[in-house]
Amino acid sequence: MTCRIMVAVVAVLLGAIALTGCAASDSLAQQYQEGDEKGYISGDFQVQEIAAGERGDPVAFEGVTETGETVSGDDYRGEVLVVNFWYAACGPCIVEAPMLEEVWQEYQDQGVSFLGVNTYDQPATALSFARDNNVTYPSVIDVNDGKVKLVFAQVTPIQATPTTLVVDREGRVAARIIGQLQSASILSTLVRDVLGESP
Repeated sequence: MTCRIMVAVVAVLLGAIALTGCAASDSLAQQYQEGDEKGYISGDFQVQEIAAGERGDPVAFEGVTETGETVSGDDYRGEVLVVNFWYAACGPCIVEAPMLEEVWQEYQDQGVSFLGVNTYDQPATALSFARDNNVTYPSVIDVNDGKVKLVFAQVTPIQATPTTLVVDREGRVAARIIGQLQSASILSTLVRDVLGESP
């Protein structure tokens, strides 16, 4: 984790502790055992950067968006791609939606694309979510077979919803955010770092 991201993460976590006075959030196992039926399992917030020499193979995926457009990993080669796994009833997904959109607006003219992967909803629900939360980038509807999530999960753990990945120009996962994004600046820094890599 770079120094800038570490500082940003520490600042956000200290702010959260100061505001809530709460202990660290429950682990995934505890949430599962408690069975509180909140509709999602939120991961303990983690940010992981992967050095260029340690990244796995390019992710070869294909899916259909909520508007019926077919997209694939090949469509994004040569660009930095942010992939966010979400669904409409996921509370943390709603909270982080404006932050994702903020970073999308910041970088969309700089060779960066955003793609949601909706793991639960039908197209109409995904479109309604996008409209209600002012999300302007597309999402793949991955409900029927989960093949997009499965392909990404083969190269990096996707153990919580939401999870956000930053994919480099070669289609390799370069960074991973587990759980709800805590601030737009964290994602912006990750995107900027990958964008700054030599093509």
